[in-house]
Amino acid sequence: MYGAMVLADLATPDATSGIWDWSYYLAQKYAGMFFQATLMTLAVAVLGTLIGFLLGFLVGLVNTTKIQKEDFILKKIFFVILKGIVMIYVEVFRDTPMIVQGMVIYYGLRQNDIMISTFAAGVLVTVLNTGAYMGETVRGGINSVDAGQEEGALAMGMSHFGAMIHVILPQALKNVIPEMGNTFVNNLKMTSVLNVIGVSELFLAAKTAGGTYYKYYESYIVISVIYFILCFVFNRIFALIEKKLKGREDYELATEYLDGE
Repeated sequence: MYGAMVLADLATPDATSGIWDWSYYLAQKYAGMFFQATLMTLAVAVLGTLIGFLLGFLVGLVNTTKIQKEDFILKKIFFVILKGIVMIYVEVFRDTPMIVQGMVIYYGLRQNDIMISTFAAGVLVTVLNTGAYMGETVRGGINSVDAGQEEGALAMGMSHFGAMIHVILPQALKNVIPEMGNTFVNNLKMTSVLNVIGVSELFLAAKTAGGTYYKYYESYIVISVIYFILCFVFNRIFALIEKKLKGREDYELATEYLDGE
């Protein structure tokens, strides 16, 4: 899998070499492999988080949709069933480990003649896991918007759906974006469990490199540095985004001038 991406012209450390010598050697010799694995890790995390975020928004919308007394009976039945399905989905994926979810989904699909690739399975698991957690976050974000906002929109003639799209969700999104950043960083680290289904991410790369010389500890040091750099950079990026969303803090309310007159 990775054999073509190694360098053969490096001097192999001897028995007296220390941990850092071996870590540096493995990082150099398998640089191509670690680079490809980093791209795979980023691809799974980015796709899984973005699609999972959209799924989470749908879950949050379903959970916050109110069933009115005047609604048609078929509409009531539909939403009761839909809310039940969503509740089961959220509970299953929040209450089971991601590593188990990966095994069940990947091998379960293949046993039923659905020949899904390891990459697609990894993204699917990440999407479903993210959607379950983001669904609760979106629900909390929607509920954090003052109820008077929707009441005002309804009083102006908007439907519940229109009020949600044009009034509630834009405000809820601002509250949810920081958590989306945290979820993405968490997904970067959680991709490591997907090595059990053969996803060629960083942890599997470390096992492959370490197995060649039985230097697993040293290869895990290499990917620890890579994980740290990735998470550190993205944490700072999302911190800047969150700061931008908050807006300026040096403003003064107009009422202060009115009170002074």
